[in-house]
Amino acid sequence: MKRGSRVSYLEELKKILSPERVSTNEVILDQHSKDESYHRPSLPDAVVFPVSAEEVSKVMNIAEKFKIPIVPFGLGTSLEGHVIPYNGGITVDFSLMDTIIEVFPTDFLVKVQPGVTRSKLNQELKKHGLFFSVDPGADATLGGMAATNASGTTSVRYGIMRDQVRDMEVVLADGTIMHTGNLAAKSSSGYNLNGLFVGSEGTLGCFTELTLRVYGIPELIVAGMASFETVGQAVDAVVSILSAGIQVARIELVDQQSIAQVNIYSGTDYLEVPTLFLEFHGNEAGLMQDMEFAKEILADNKCSEFKFEKDAQSRNQLWEARHNLAYAVMRAHPGKKMMVTDVCLPISELANGIESAKEAMARYELPGGIVGHVGDGNYHALLMLDVNDEEEMKRAENFNSHIVEFALSKGGTCTGEHGVGIGKMKYQSLEHGNSLHIMKALKKTLDPHNILNPGKIFNMD
Repeated sequence: MKRGSRVSYLEELKKILSPERVSTNEVILDQHSKDESYHRPSLPDAVVFPVSAEEVSKVMNIAEKFKIPIVPFGLGTSLEGHVIPYNGGITVDFSLMDTIIEVFPTDFLVKVQPGVTRSKLNQELKKHGLFFSVDPGADATLGGMAATNASGTTSVRYGIMRDQVRDMEVVLADGTIMHTGNLAAKSSSGYNLNGLFVGSEGTLGCFTELTLRVYGIPELIVAGMASFETVGQAVDAVVSILSAGIQVARIELVDQQSIAQVNIYSGTDYLEVPTLFLEFHGNEAGLMQDMEFAKEILADNKCSEFKFEKDAQSRNQLWEARHNLAYAVMRAHPGKKMMVTDVCLPISELANGIESAKEAMARYELPGGIVGHVGDGNYHALLMLDVNDEEEMKRAENFNSHIVEFALSKGGTCTGEHGVGIGKMKYQSLEHGNSLHIMKALKKTLDPHNILNPGKIFNMD
């Protein structure tokens, strides 16, 4: 990019935004050069901080005029390099657009700006006896969660991010401001644009407002954990619980290596064997019946030990141990960077997939553990790597390719919730075949100059 053109578009940006909301400060640029992944950082040319859809539209007009890349940015908690601006350009930071616009308690909806975080939203919703269900672990922004179609521990009961989006305000590459839906619970009118834009990772437009589905806080929540001798027994128990129609809200698998790290980090003394972390939501009468039924099912599937926690403190301690797992693994490997894989399989193939992954981890001599949202077939391998060791990184990439190819061969996907970014681009043709051409045609129609987060999901060459 020529220096003169950079000066020109920076001056135009400062005319539509106050100068303090257009930054070329080295510290700010560095903060927006990376996410939480192991992928190589790259600096943007400038970072802007809009406060409205109209400002985003004007920024987009300038970007289109100068053919400058635009990269949306929430909190940078993504795990596949989604927000890394490898082509330079303008990073649009949505941190100032963090207003909870309106809560619709009787419609079980809320309207928010994209910079609102999950924890901030739930703090406000609690006043209305409501909560937002998607829990990806990180306190991500809702705009970022929609961009990657995030899910997490509660998706087995409440669904993924795409299931919660009723409407979005989107700014397109030419500056057009549009809406993708409405407030109605269902519609048979037109194409499903919510489904198109959720998971588009900033390649089709910038989200400036979201209308999301929320839920009533359950009368009673009970958490529990169940220990097994093998991963296969644990997954069989999951299938049995789901088949029985028990309203389980979370059901997570943690392998024995990961449980060992949890014990070291959290000071717990859990059995170091494959373990299910469970949570049940409902009213007291129904939940007691579900729990008794679940105990019978766990016992039938050779569960060696199980316990349930009703009080909030014990429940929170149990889930805190699960959520802190990544930090536990990182502490055990100082100086290394975490690589988190993210495949999803049909539940019938999940046990085989995890066993195949464990064998491959041993074969490639990679340190780490395996956890999974086993209720919907999604599992992660947590690998700790020296990013400066080319040979180790190559082994990690070979491992990732192994588990992805296994998942695809069984009708699964290369990413269950983290998204494609740059890390999963090489698998898109294998997974999608000829439908990838349709995706590229849609991208070209909505973004003819390829300025929206270029080089993510797939290349346009």
